[in-house]
Amino acid sequence: MKRLLAISFAVYLAVVSALVAQDTRNHDDGQRTLATEKPIDLRGKISNTGQTFVTDGDGNSWTILNPDAVKGHEGQHVILTANVDADQREVTVASLKVLKQ
Repeated sequence: MKRLLAISFAVYLAVVSALVAQDTRNHDDGQRTLATEKPIDLRGKISNTGQTFVTDGDGNSWTILNPDAVKGHEGQHVILTANVDADQREVTVASLKVLKQ
């Protein structure tokens, strides 16, 4: 009887361990990564230095983390498709479209 109880307990531990290892729920640890965010479209103007972007309407200023992506479009009115970190006021540009003025 003790042997059956010991075997049952060992099987129980193995099953519980396997279930815990397969836990695929999203555990929010408070840290977001840009790679997990979907890119969004922003309309506005790239600064003359190519380091910042100012949105139309609300006039918010964003730091461009990859200024090489906007090289040659400094001072132009564009639509950026970018990953946004709203807490840091930063954007990573995925693509851009120049708007006619």
